[in-house]
Amino acid sequence: MNFALILFVLTVFTGVLYAADKLVFRKQRRAKAARLLADFDARNRVALDRREPIVEQERKSLEDGTVRQPAWLEYTASFFPVILVVFLLRSFLFEPFRIPSGSMEPTLLTGDFIFVNKFAYGLRLPVLNTKIVEIGEPERGDVIVFRLPTDLSVNYVKRVVGLPGDVVEYDTGNKRIAINGETVPIEPVGPYDGSPDIEMGREQLGEHNHRVLLTRGARPSEGGTYEVPAGHYFVMGDHRDNSQDGRYRQLVGFVPEGNVVGRATGVWMNWRWPSQGGPQWNRIGEGIE
Repeated sequence: MNFALILFVLTVFTGVLYAADKLVFRKQRRAKAARLLADFDARNRVALDRREPIVEQERKSLEDGTVRQPAWLEYTASFFPVILVVFLLRSFLFEPFRIPSGSMEPTLLTGDFIFVNKFAYGLRLPVLNTKIVEIGEPERGDVIVFRLPTDLSVNYVKRVVGLPGDVVEYDTGNKRIAINGETVPIEPVGPYDGSPDIEMGREQLGEHNHRVLLTRGARPSEGGTYEVPAGHYFVMGDHRDNSQDGRYRQLVGFVPEGNVVGRATGVWMNWRWPSQGGPQWNRIGEGIE
């Protein structure tokens, strides 16, 4: 479901009704009210001659009932300002996303709801995703949300490892990244979440010093050499042995610049079902390294 397209259609639909109400329907209602009230006053004068005046409350009721928006407009055009604000905020400033899997652990956890900065890499037209204002480009180490190259209806979140023109190598033996011939070291931290089979380490990519997970004895993940084409990015998950990312060419491969949605900036909520351990309230407000 393309929520951006649905929101755009709703904005246009309610906006047309809102404008029509302001420019046409409201004038028609007021003109009708004026005619009815003039007729009311004429009848009231006749009634006064007969000493049977029509009460003022009836006049007020008639005026309100004629000028007030009909129900179908009240539940469409009246929502336009709210829908417009949501559409503009979501399209140009921030958009919320939910993390469905553990491929970015320990940086992002299953059930995290994150904010994505939509203007960090330039302003884009909603739905079309065409860049109209250049602001910046993804940098090495950024956590980005992007549309899956093989299925544009699916959004992925991964970390940028390779920039356009880079040569990235991933050695499945020592589970290390080499960028343009230089190996990126990982500083051991210790077991992750009490599990002796999962080692946590720290890695420096660009300006981002972040944590990664390496699983001992895990089935080797994809590896090899990846030459990043111009206008594309090479991405990986922080949970190196549990991430389908740029190493899987048939699924993700290289991410075109036009598929980038924005930069993940922070966690605004974490929600898990009780069977999954329940919400983690301490995740609220967590930054993203």
